[in-house]
Amino acid sequence: MSPTARPIGVFDSGVGGLTVLRHIRAALPAEDLLYVADSAHAPYGVKSPQFIEARALAIAEFLVARDAKALVVACNTATAAAISRLRERFDLPVVGMEPAVKPAAEATRTGVIGVLATSGTLESGKFADLVGRFGSQARVIVQPCPGLVERIEAGDLTGPLTRRLLEGFVAPLLEAEADTLVLGCTHYPFLEPLLRELAGEQVAIIESGAAVARQLARRLAETDFLAARPAGSERFFSSGEPGLLEALLPRLWGSAAQVGRLTGG
Repeated sequence: MSPTARPIGVFDSGVGGLTVLRHIRAALPAEDLLYVADSAHAPYGVKSPQFIEARALAIAEFLVARDAKALVVACNTATAAAISRLRERFDLPVVGMEPAVKPAAEATRTGVIGVLATSGTLESGKFADLVGRFGSQARVIVQPCPGLVERIEAGDLTGPLTRRLLEGFVAPLLEAEADTLVLGCTHYPFLEPLLRELAGEQVAIIESGAAVARQLARRLAETDFLAARPAGSERFFSSGEPGLLEALLPRLWGSAAQVGRLTGG
């Protein structure tokens, strides 16, 4: 298969990476996309870096075996734990996530930004380096959000428990006068309507999916790997029960699709 015709592999601990996938689809309509939800092991935020690295390598092998021409680690926690090893192992573009601390620091008017993320992301050296680079421009308040990924994986985007959890996580940031909130987990953009309701229109909400899609497009253009077909397709895989992801796709992706089972990972 020619490089331009090969698919792009995208993966996350679960459904969160679909928020990145939609940006990739918008930016690269001609590309075939393979998406893996490692739902049997979600959430990653409470797992050890060693476990997450092993999962990332196994899933990457699965995608490369299906001729992926590029890999997108659509998970902040997995990026922090594994992207260096992925780039060492595979001779192809590997694009990861980074919480949008830089644009948030540039956008804030009060000088205070809040970062909502998993403990795995917030405790990583990669995040510490990020805050070290841009934290002098604004006060950065971090807020771990235990339990939120599980609510999203269950498809509960607006229920009382999800609302109560999110309200509890956001309140301290607003009390500290944060006027810009960074969604440091790819699951969280699914909660943006609820977050907007809780935080108010005056608070900016920033995520990284569009920036990742732009970086992927640049990397593919540099290597002349951009597809030239009229329209691309999507294929979905899960390490968990495929029917669970199939049930969520119409709501979270916008259309139904068959889900294959992740094998060899």
